[in-house]
Amino acid sequence: MGLPLVLAAVPAQAQTLVHLPPAPQPVPFIVPVVAVALPTYPWPMPFVAAGPPRLPENVRAMLEAAIRTGDSATVAAVVKVALDTKPYDKDEIRAMQKAFNDEAARLAAAKANAETQRIRQSDIFQLWTGKVEAGAFRATGNTNNFGFSGAINLDRKGIDWQHTIQLTADYQKDKGTVTREQYLAGYQARYTLRDGLFTYGRTQWERNAIQGYDDRYSLSGGLGYRVIKRKDLALSLEIGPALRRTRYVTDPVETTWSTLTSLDFSWNVDDAVKFTQTASSYIETGNSTFTTNTGIEAGVSKKLKAKLSYSFEHETSPPAGTLRTDTISRFSLVYGF
Repeated sequence: MGLPLVLAAVPAQAQTLVHLPPAPQPVPFIVPVVAVALPTYPWPMPFVAAGPPRLPENVRAMLEAAIRTGDSATVAAVVKVALDTKPYDKDEIRAMQKAFNDEAARLAAAKANAETQRIRQSDIFQLWTGKVEAGAFRATGNTNNFGFSGAINLDRKGIDWQHTIQLTADYQKDKGTVTREQYLAGYQARYTLRDGLFTYGRTQWERNAIQGYDDRYSLSGGLGYRVIKRKDLALSLEIGPALRRTRYVTDPVETTWSTLTSLDFSWNVDDAVKFTQTASSYIETGNSTFTTNTGIEAGVSKKLKAKLSYSFEHETSPPAGTLRTDTISRFSLVYGF
């Protein structure tokens, strides 16, 4: 590039050549270079096959120990603790509980089926259970008393049918005079219509000369309902018409219709103590009869129990010369089989 010259008109005597300073050189344009340092690209990691997380061995061992007991309540309690402790392992814990419940249900169904087959194949002399009750006293000296009380109860439970046989006897003599003589024999059959509801038939014979009758025959039938049916608690009610034929000591034979109602209650307070209460009523226009029996049994051994009971019997219109109400307290031993 040339230098520019500036010419100026000046007098000749003053003319001189004037040089201007050189023009500045152009500054070269520099393009900046930016370098980006990238990390080394990682190579793919090798694939390693791994199963899902497993329940810790100590928790598993605790659950397996509970399952070996076979008690569902124990298993449920341990499962709850395990879920609270290891909530992320809930699927495996629940799976162990479900497997236990399924196996328990299978065993229970198999046991029930085997019991049903055993009952169906049994004959009339099998499946009977019962108990024998006996008590007695003897006094000599200033008094000369003798008395005894006894009872036999037999029960046979099938799939739909239940048969009950009852025999009782009370006898007391004071100074040669019979002061109590009461006997009873009864049979009852129940047929289950559906859960809790059943129909029944009952026949009964009684003798109580002190109360004024030598023989009393009763025949009844009707409906009943099991209000409570648990292992430790049971309550059933019955109602139906009844036909009674009574042969009195002094009065003529009498045949009457009445309405029978009855109640049967039992409560196993614990493994050693049992409370029982029975009550019945024959209500009619003539002589109605009301009876109750309250008992408490305490275990002496596995099959032997001591029993204290109180019986009450009331006749609304007994024969002349006899009392309306008769009571007796008993202490006896009961053997179950």
